[in-house]
Amino acid sequence: MSIATQASEITLPANNAGWPTVLAFLIAKFPGVSAAVWQQRIQQGKVHWYQGECINEHSAFLPSRRLCYYREVETEPVIPFAHRIIYQDAHLLVADKPHFLPVTPGGSFVNECLLQRLKTDTGNQDLVPLHRLDRDTAGLVLFSLQADSRALYSQLFSAGQISKTYYAVAEVAQFHDALPQQWQLHNRIEKSQPRFLNKICAGEPNASSTIRLLKVEAGLGVFQLQAHTGKTHQLRLHMQSLGWPILHDAYYPVLKAKNSGDFSQPLQLLAAEVSFIDPISAELRRFYSEQKLAFGPALAAD
Repeated sequence: MSIATQASEITLPANNAGWPTVLAFLIAKFPGVSAAVWQQRIQQGKVHWYQGECINEHSAFLPSRRLCYYREVETEPVIPFAHRIIYQDAHLLVADKPHFLPVTPGGSFVNECLLQRLKTDTGNQDLVPLHRLDRDTAGLVLFSLQADSRALYSQLFSAGQISKTYYAVAEVAQFHDALPQQWQLHNRIEKSQPRFLNKICAGEPNASSTIRLLKVEAGLGVFQLQAHTGKTHQLRLHMQSLGWPILHDAYYPVLKAKNSGDFSQPLQLLAAEVSFIDPISAELRRFYSEQKLAFGPALAAD
């Protein structure tokens, strides 16, 4: 059994949808966890209010109250790839994430995630990721080191003042036009089924990307991608919409069977560069990933 070293937090909904107790809410909120497991966690003191008071099986549902619980899984996969700290100052940490490592706990992952690794590295339990990368995607992730300046860096993302450049590799059977070629994509992305997938659908655009094909060699194309919005799986869906799904994509265009122990085919998508004006120093910050896509120098992006 792998148990989280730090509590996860959830705020109970402002409107009670018929839950007489906190236990009833947890059972409804997390259908993948049985009622018996929640009862055991509560009996062991692993579920408590944010202020620290443990709940019991009869604790009433209290709208908008913050609740803490400790995630646990029977067997947690170990990701055999190293992360790196690219930069750190008093306010900001930039980490270079390998493929397959989640940024935060989720699913089968409790402690084996970038956030927990960095907390162990730095001893700073106040670390908070400022954005996310898919577990399958490698590259740069920014973290806030302290609460006092967190909002300043978060606002860079909400205001679109962060420039992020990705590279991807896809199979390109026939492409004889002059390179580079560029596409501007604007469309609508919404949730699909299963719930961890998204889809492109009709409606007002909420996702925008610029995609450039830089070179083609041995049937593989190297693409430079810029996401101007931050929808989940946006670049993966936009590459698929062009007819070139990213190499080794286990979600699109066809959902493949889960195999958490197979590390032989990492998704060929890399968050390679990030730049912004630092809101505290007013200096231009530019960082580069040291991760590589799984192809030799002949296919490395320029």
